[in-house]
Amino acid sequence: MKFTIKSIAACALSMAAGASFSHVVLQDGAAAAGTSYRAVLRVGHGCDNSATTGLRVTIPAGFNGAQPMPKPGWTVVTKIGKLAAPYESHGKTYTEGVLEITWTANGPEHALPAAYYDEFVLRGTTPAKPGPIWFPVVQSCEKGVNAWVDVPASGNSTKGLKSPAALLEVLDIQAAGEHAH
Repeated sequence: MKFTIKSIAACALSMAAGASFSHVVLQDGAAAAGTSYRAVLRVGHGCDNSATTGLRVTIPAGFNGAQPMPKPGWTVVTKIGKLAAPYESHGKTYTEGVLEITWTANGPEHALPAAYYDEFVLRGTTPAKPGPIWFPVVQSCEKGVNAWVDVPASGNSTKGLKSPAALLEVLDIQAAGEHAH
């Protein structure tokens, strides 16, 4: 199925409208396949009125070249390892890459208060194959942990999931000016 740029915008808006700040969610819930994507993870609250002190995101298979954005007052660490499948970029084949990104507050004065929200940013390239991909996120707090890691057995519905991972719907998009010949 091919989508136009206009239809992806409508899809992204409808996904964002349905997303609440009760979970860690992606700001933009849809992206074109095989393109650069800026993943903005929105943290809407702490753990039972406790400030957020850390955020660990697992990079889904096929989301390649992940790079975190530094965050003032927080230390960022990446876990590098063997990828599920190698990929090519700029004429080079990569067999290892970022598997996990962790942001940790540099002391209680930098922690995210429970009543506030904030965003944690990374970028990478979406898989060439359309479909849902999930970013499991573990939110550490001064007291407790929220593990936003539940993924459905198939599809993209979070219905019935107590602690859903952040969903990105990777779409097969045809630019509005392109026509099949």
